[in-house]
Amino acid sequence: MTPSTRRNVLLPWHAGLVVVVAADLTVAQRMFPKARLASGLARALVLVVMPVVHLVLMCLTLRSPG
Repeated sequence: MTPSTRRNVLLPWHAGLVVVVAADLTVAQRMFPKARLASGLARALVLVVMPVVHLVLMCLTLRSPG
């Protein structure tokens, strides 16, 4: 028998965090050219609220008994 390797249970969370940060940086880069600025509420929703909600939901999903 081959010994089973123990997989890191937080690997999906780390991968999701990398994807969220990359998407956040891409949106921020496109949102802040001087020619067209989005409103403060839109910037806050896209750059703060949506990633935080996504990460909280991902954390709750990974912690739920499966």
